[in-house]
Amino acid sequence: MSAKTYERQNPAFYALLVALVVMAVGPIVMMLTTSLKLNVDIMSDSASLLFMPTIRNYETALCDFLWYEAPHIDYCDKTFGRALVNSLIIALVSTVITLVIGCMAAYALVRFRFMGRDTVSLSTLAMRMVPPAVLLVPVFGIWTFQFQIDGTRAGIILVYVAMNLPFVIWILQSFIVQVPIQLEEAARMDGAGPFQVFFLVVLPLIKPGLAAAAIFTFRVAWNEFLLANALADRNSRTVPVTIVNSITEFDIDWGVIMATGMLLAIPPIIFTFVASRQIITGMTAGAVKG
Repeated sequence: MSAKTYERQNPAFYALLVALVVMAVGPIVMMLTTSLKLNVDIMSDSASLLFMPTIRNYETALCDFLWYEAPHIDYCDKTFGRALVNSLIIALVSTVITLVIGCMAAYALVRFRFMGRDTVSLSTLAMRMVPPAVLLVPVFGIWTFQFQIDGTRAGIILVYVAMNLPFVIWILQSFIVQVPIQLEEAARMDGAGPFQVFFLVVLPLIKPGLAAAAIFTFRVAWNEFLLANALADRNSRTVPVTIVNSITEFDIDWGVIMATGMLLAIPPIIFTFVASRQIITGMTAGAVKG
């Protein structure tokens, strides 16, 4: 019987691991605990982990979605509810449009032979390397004075599609190139048209790539602040813009801000969980027992 020997790890390794966990989880725990406190407890000098939890801050943020009337709310400010709807619409619509255009463009760059194909592919990826701050002034000017679509959801969606499309094309190219061309040729011999080959043969095989691209696109569109702050008006503001604008020099409601921050993190987590299941399903769909 052979005895397994384990090399003793350096204590510094565990110290570093604990430090990384605290740095990652600490802000989330602090934000959660602060969102469950009253402003009196937050500003108190003796503030600690021992407090009476309350959901008043969440009721204040989601007052227009409540099915009951909260006794502590005298006036319902619907700013966060409106921003939450705007963020969901903008993130979901921009993700769908980006995936539809991106998968078709990636398929064309992989399968079709035309002059300058490699140049187009590299220039598309190079466009993604341009910082959004560089595009802020020209995009604002064009959207405001030429197209008059500033302050609309459509204008923000269009910017996010253009911003995320290069990365989606690049990541889907690596998945499409792995699809055997023989499968497409067999489908054409059976009478399938170009669109049938693309939608019924290619797309099911690149589900992991579509899911990965969807997660990236949704998270960027959901968390983006700079362009949304410049292009949105009062009725089209997203959640990140609303949270920053709620901080004034006269009053800072830290409890509500932390509650909105926690609510801001929920949709990306749900979307990532749903999309990651497609990644696992796609990876195991072709598994064969040996």
